[in-house]
Amino acid sequence: MTDLALGADLLERKAVQDPYPLYHELREQTVVRKHVVKTLSTKMHAWVVTGYADTRALLADPRLSKDPGRGAGVIARHAIDPATTTVTYPLSMLFCDPPDHTRLRGLLGRAFTMRRVEALRPWITELTGRLLDGIEPGAEFDLVQRIALPVPVAVIGKLLGVPDEMYEDFRRWNDIVVSIEADLELKNATITEAYKTLAGLVAAKRSRPGDDLISRLLEAEDDGLRMTDAEVLATVFLMMNAGYETTANLISSGVLALLLHPLQQERLRRDAALLPAAVEEFLRWEAPLNLTTIRFTAEAVTIGEVTIPAGEIVFFSLCAANRDPARFADPDTLDIGRDASGHLAFGHGLHHCLGAPLARMEGQIVLNGLLSRFPAWRMAVPVADLEWRDSLQFRGLRSLPVRMGFHDNETGGMQ
Repeated sequence: MTDLALGADLLERKAVQDPYPLYHELREQTVVRKHVVKTLSTKMHAWVVTGYADTRALLADPRLSKDPGRGAGVIARHAIDPATTTVTYPLSMLFCDPPDHTRLRGLLGRAFTMRRVEALRPWITELTGRLLDGIEPGAEFDLVQRIALPVPVAVIGKLLGVPDEMYEDFRRWNDIVVSIEADLELKNATITEAYKTLAGLVAAKRSRPGDDLISRLLEAEDDGLRMTDAEVLATVFLMMNAGYETTANLISSGVLALLLHPLQQERLRRDAALLPAAVEEFLRWEAPLNLTTIRFTAEAVTIGEVTIPAGEIVFFSLCAANRDPARFADPDTLDIGRDASGHLAFGHGLHHCLGAPLARMEGQIVLNGLLSRFPAWRMAVPVADLEWRDSLQFRGLRSLPVRMGFHDNETGGMQ
């Protein structure tokens, strides 16, 4: 077992590519410790919680704060290089506490309703069908670039009312912002570019509203309160990134899970009614979000035998919590018939993902389309050659080369 008394470096390539052996060791030691973590551009020493029960409880604990006014100072005190600074954003519901969070989430909830989400179902199904029409049976293709990313990017673009030509900008901006390799200068330049572009889009929607989420956000009102222009921009930027990233990761990780577990794939093909439960199991088995966004202790918090003082940075690993054997039996085994309810892939508490129903719907539609269209699936590269993105927050494949067709004969051919 590795000596983790002084903490581990979660930025090491092996930890980014396969964090589960490290998380297993951390849980076995039971004592919560500080480790080397990076949030956006700043390397720091931060506490990392890996157990399910502690993660679920503390995600809903008001002593863990996201107050941006105090957070910058806390980050600076724990930065490995005190000279570094961090990226700052206008106020959004992801990086604030009540009452601001309550107000912003309530206004977004008035615009982003289940009715609006459900109305997208036929369009998402049709979009998925068109993309699958472009797949040549038996030919190698990258499932991430051809299916897993294009569907949720187009969905969030349609939902927000963003022109198609901006979709590539979405992906480019997000790749830079979440990367652990990109430096502060590049990240700040990227965010500045994104906000300038989005400001023009918001201004256009204000003068000519449409049937889209940005227009609804500009009109949303609660007890006479509305979002400021800066808050609308921050909300659009948040949805633009988080609105597709987790869904893309769910789709690609779900396909990978079925490729690695052919008996589970066959079980799902035989019983399509298992698909909703299978999606929940994919979310548990490979959470699309690894580390939560940054929080700090506004008051001292005790976890087991350790008391974390006030003013400390704390991260929660959703990947680790979802594979905690104290909550899920045989957690490293994929079982699409398992009751995976209660998993933390979409968080818990005040900051539970508002877009979770949309992500689930997209995942079910795309996976159902792939399974029903192509009876035979095969990896096009060895599993060892797959690479995961260089992000501590998001857990997603860079690419997933596959072949899908109608049958796979004994000589290895596929049509």
